[in-house]
Amino acid sequence: MTFVAELAPAELWRHFDRILTIPRGSKQEEQIAEYVVSVAESRGLDYQRDSAGNIVVRKPAAGGVRSNATTILQCHLDMVNEKNEEVDHDFTTDPIVPRRDGEYLKATGTTLGSDNGIGVAACLALMEDGRIAHGPLEFLFTVDEETGLTGAAGLSSDFLTGERLINLDTEEEGALYVGCAGGAGVDLELPLSHQQTAEGSTCWSLKLKGLRGGHSGVDIHLQRGNAIKILARALNAVSDAVEFQLAAFQGGNMHNAIPREAWATIALEADQEEPFRTSLERALSALRDEFAPEEPELSWSLEATAPQSQVLAAASRRTLIHLLTALPHGVASYSYDIPELVETSSNLATVRSEGGRLKIHVSNRSSVPSALDGMQRQVAAVGRLAGATVEFDEGYPGWKPDLSSELLRAARGVYQRRFGKEPEVKAVHAGLECGIIGEKYPDMDMISLGPQIEYPHSPDERVRIQSVEDFYQALGEVLEELTRD
Repeated sequence: MTFVAELAPAELWRHFDRILTIPRGSKQEEQIAEYVVSVAESRGLDYQRDSAGNIVVRKPAAGGVRSNATTILQCHLDMVNEKNEEVDHDFTTDPIVPRRDGEYLKATGTTLGSDNGIGVAACLALMEDGRIAHGPLEFLFTVDEETGLTGAAGLSSDFLTGERLINLDTEEEGALYVGCAGGAGVDLELPLSHQQTAEGSTCWSLKLKGLRGGHSGVDIHLQRGNAIKILARALNAVSDAVEFQLAAFQGGNMHNAIPREAWATIALEADQEEPFRTSLERALSALRDEFAPEEPELSWSLEATAPQSQVLAAASRRTLIHLLTALPHGVASYSYDIPELVETSSNLATVRSEGGRLKIHVSNRSSVPSALDGMQRQVAAVGRLAGATVEFDEGYPGWKPDLSSELLRAARGVYQRRFGKEPEVKAVHAGLECGIIGEKYPDMDMISLGPQIEYPHSPDERVRIQSVEDFYQALGEVLEELTRD
């Protein structure tokens, strides 16, 4: 137990404190699933697991309520495993180390997992809570949300009995979400030609780091730097003035995280070392100034590394740098209907040079299906112009807002009373499982709510502690409000 278990509300934070010790990266949810089942069994609650690994726990009505209307509370078990390069942490064995930073809870050099660990902890607390009057509840714990929402995609159409669902995976206190973007990815593979490293060359490891990263949907509008793009732009500028050889390039870790770090292995002949350093310093200093308002910690290093017998042929080096420079990243358009809502975006997410090929993944989002298709085709067109093969991900659907929702009406009333003002009713430029669940259960009434979580999918992730208590109490009041229907 850590200090986290002593925060309020204790029934929620006690579970989150335990969750911090359980490995739960995407596709590694077995231990957290066992914990959920153990809590259900300790309370004598019925539960069921499907072939995808999702769990539903059923709790009868409580507090003398006779309502037959079942409400589903939904969260996902997995988290994004991201850490700073210098941090020694194994997500498969090591617990997350929490720390308090003023009014926020953070981790130490890693993601915290409040996305969606707070939602999981809230469900576990409500499974045990005997004080709240509520109708029949179903607690749906899905798997593998962060790498493609495959758990939700694997739900059968008879796994749930409820007709209204509260998703606990949004991250803004005082807001109710009623829609989300759809998303899909594009995988590019660029064939690379190699040649012998020039005789007498020395090899150097060029690392770009210190960027803030973040969620590729929620944070894309903040115009944070993409390490892959910045490093490619710098090498593009240097190539105009200095002759160098490129042995490898890689960057990014997750399809849904803005890349924070990127690396390149460079080979230089002796007479090019000083000109390369000078040109690189000039290019990266200009880029650091460009991104300084949002990326004050951007830094780089150039250190000697092991010799490389082969490097890219000159034509492959140019194509690689030009392709990474040309691929789109960032906001493409804003919504015509909802002020300040990003409609369409692209995230140049991961790059690896391996097996004689450059493997690239670009993640795209949009709340408009035709715009998502257009962005996919743009990425593919750039890739094909460079000679890359293209493969489209199947993707996932968006969630269309329903402002006449009875569930929304009940939640708005609770939020008005609790917070003394009208809640913001919003859509989010990120993928929520509501889109997929809505396809499988077309008549499902859905909303999403949560506490204040900032910078998810990065080691800067933090959750405002007081907002968690407000969120949990509001959720209980919404359940009580629903018994009056």
